[in-house]
Amino acid sequence: MKKKVLFVAALVFIACAFTSCTKTCKTCKQVAYVNGSYDHDVSSDQEYCGLELTGIEALDPVTIGNTTTKWECN
Repeated sequence: MKKKVLFVAALVFIACAFTSCTKTCKTCKQVAYVNGSYDHDVSSDQEYCGLELTGIEALDPVTIGNTTTKWECN
């Protein structure tokens, strides 16, 4: 009985260890468009992962006048 409990505990530990190592990461930067055409990078490339990446990808573009700034991730 103890061997079964240890075996199940070991399997759960291994499953958790493997899933925690696989993070989704992307390189993102803010880009400005004027009248729908590329103008310039607002920020440099930076890597974002996990919840931070999810938050960035959920942001809507911001338009002020004829300039739109948005996040682009690869």
